[in-house]
Amino acid sequence: MRPVVLDCSVTMAWCFEDQADPMTDRVLDSLDQREGLVPCIWPLEVANVLLVAERHARLAAADSARFLDLLGALPILVEDVSLARATGAVLSAARQVELSSYDAAYLELAMRSGALLATRDQSLGRAAGLPGGELFA
Repeated sequence: MRPVVLDCSVTMAWCFEDQADPMTDRVLDSLDQREGLVPCIWPLEVANVLLVAERHARLAAADSARFLDLLGALPILVEDVSLARATGAVLSAARQVELSSYDAAYLELAMRSGALLATRDQSLGRAAGLPGGELFA
């Protein structure tokens, strides 16, 4: 099975029930049979969402720790992004489809690796519909 690039919006839907939907549930279930791929910014995005949720009393630190244990048990490979790739292919993709460099990192990883892209972000989803990209359905 092809790997799937997981953006932060999909990942955090596993933490917050009000953000979950059938697609995010299918992505999580699919990790029994496929590998998840993420760019190196993903752990920082996940940590930031958890931190903000804690500050707004949406989660306790213990809830964050349990969620991080769950993520750590999943087959998710965090890929390094070199300066050359960030200022080359990722920056080029961001310019071409008018995404942030952060979102373009997910798109570029999916396109380069031939992986499906799992996102709840509309702009990123539209960009994945371009030639060479494919969304997790």
